[in-house]
Order: sequence, then structure tokens, then C-alpha cells
Amino acid sequence: MTDSATTTYSVPEISCGHCKSTIEGAVQALGGIETVEVDIDAKTVTVDGGDHDAIVAAIEDAGYDVAR
Repeated sequence: MTDSATTTYSVPEISCGHCKSTIEGAVQALGGIETVEVDIDAKTVTVDGGDHDAIVAAIEDAGYDVAR
């Protein structure tokens, strides 16, 4: 299910620009994503659009845990 809502995910392991680019690339590769914004300081990933489960899976497949 694609959702146009904005969702913010807590990803405690984000610590640098490499983390940011890895996560952004993984999420952007999914269908239905409008925007992805990684905030290194807040350790969050904010996504417009996309499927919640697919986004969580993409972040986790990239090697980062999503706080639940």
C-alpha cells in the first residue's frame, strides 16, 4: 500500500554522511517515494510516500535498525 503521508522513523545508528547517503539511496530505490530526508543529529529518517513495511525493510537491509 502506497501512502502519501509523511512518516518519520527513528534510526539510532545514524552517525555520519555515509549513513545518510546509504539510507537515502536504499529508500529512494523503492517505488512510490516522493522524498527522503535523513537528519544525522536527530537520528531520524523522514519519508514522504511509500509503503511503511517496505521502507523499514529497506533501512534494515542497508544495515540499520529502525526503533519500534
